[in-house]
Amino acid sequence: MKINGVQKECPANFTVAAMLNREGFAREGVAVELNMEIVAKDAYDTTVLKEEDVVEVVSFMGGG
Repeated sequence: MKINGVQKECPANFTVAAMLNREGFAREGVAVELNMEIVAKDAYDTTVLKEEDVVEVVSFMGGG
């Protein structure tokens, strides 16, 4: 699978939540796009990723 444009290994039964944890993202501060569709935060634990998936993780930042 690709995460933010980088090819990564996709273990069996790898969920969006597990991917966020492995990649060091805090799930509260991000939005996840899976194959050009936004994944609902309440689906992170049940959405299983596949080898051919394309994932984009966008972090929210405050500023002024």
